[in-house]
Amino acid sequence: QVQLVESGGGLVQAGGSLTLSCAASGRIDSINAMAWYRQAPGKQRELVAGMPSGGSTNYADSVKGRFTISRDNAKDTVSLQMNSLKPEDTAVYYCYADITTTWRRRLQYWGQGTQVTVSS
Repeated sequence: QVQLVESGGGLVQAGGSLTLSCAASGRIDSINAMAWYRQAPGKQRELVAGMPSGGSTNYADSVKGRFTISRDNAKDTVSLQMNSLKPEDTAVYYCYADITTTWRRRLQYWGQGTQVTVSS
């Protein structure tokens, strides 16, 4: 079994910064990709930033230049540094991981979500 545990959400004023962290643990053989998604009330879940194992990154247009995703492969963690936050960034943020388990299955996992609220 695999778990993703997130931390770092909270309330911040517009223009402020937050850092989200996610740690994967359990029966992990390798992590193929990690990413952050978000879901605002009444909206579909959307990709915010992704990072495959090769080190490349991709970002939603709405966060380019403001958010930075990073991974620590040795610790099986992924972080999202969010700067210049806007009220429209308010959402529940979810960690995602594409993992090959120790029983040789490739599976996708989600964290429990962490609330980010940006006040104007």
